[in-house]
Amino acid sequence: MYRVGIDLGGTNIVAGVVDDDYKIIGTGKLKTNASRPAEEIADDMAKTVFMAVEDAGLTLDDIEVMGIGSPGAIDPVKGVVTYANNLPFSNLPICEMMKERVGKDFYVENDANAAAYGEFIAGAGRGTKNFVAITLGTGVGGGVIIDGKIYSGSNYAGGELGHTVISMNGEMCSCGRHGCWEAYASATALINQTAQAMHRYPDSLMWKLCDGDIKNISGITAFNAMRNNDPIGKMVVDRYCEYIAVGISNIINIFQPDVICIGGGISREGDTLTDPIKAFVAGENYARSVKQKAVIKTAALGNDAGIIGAAYLCDLYR
Repeated sequence: MYRVGIDLGGTNIVAGVVDDDYKIIGTGKLKTNASRPAEEIADDMAKTVFMAVEDAGLTLDDIEVMGIGSPGAIDPVKGVVTYANNLPFSNLPICEMMKERVGKDFYVENDANAAAYGEFIAGAGRGTKNFVAITLGTGVGGGVIIDGKIYSGSNYAGGELGHTVISMNGEMCSCGRHGCWEAYASATALINQTAQAMHRYPDSLMWKLCDGDIKNISGITAFNAMRNNDPIGKMVVDRYCEYIAVGISNIINIFQPDVICIGGGISREGDTLTDPIKAFVAGENYARSVKQKAVIKTAALGNDAGIIGAAYLCDLYR
């Protein structure tokens, strides 16, 4: 039998059929159009399921169970999205709605938690018991696995790692607070830091890499400049890696996981990103004299993590 996982985002809805080896064998994708009513979004979620099943060459009779990774605060026991700030969801019984449309049992989790669970069972955290995944994107997402279970607190709103403060009264965060890790370590923050450095240093190679237009900055601009021996690019990258490392040090000191993995597009930098982070964390780990230390690595599954994790949520909540 097979399972289906849905990765529901603010931009796209992606469904995938997942086999027993955690391989995605069929997919379906539609635009979310997040401003429309929840019922219409659920209709298109169902359509992506049918598309994925057809793409896999299967029928619904071949599918055992389905899961959803959704933004927002989730009650996985009741199958409800309590609140999502970028979707019109408030106390939405999404599992019930999807069962009505597809005829299968559904399970739901926060999208970052679902992605972390996917990495835990099939990627960077496979074989561990305690695992943390962070994603560096528009914001900083996080998922915490303790003793094989997703940890989200007594109100299902825990694990918001990007909104721990690393600089009191620091940069404004999108959440309305100041100094959140997200405001320093997200890909959005890196782009802002790159732009600020370019304005301060008009002779930086980064201007040439952007064709002289600040609008062309991306998350890899500073990394590319550093690789071409630009000292300003190196300065931006070094500081950005320190920001990431401060947050990771806090996470390790709180949870002491077996593995902590870094996902998101910037994670494709590999050792260029992780080596300086590891060096910084080595001196900040409270338990640095203990032999068994948390391993820092990049995520293994990319965008597939959320689909795989969602497809296997039934193992946690059935």
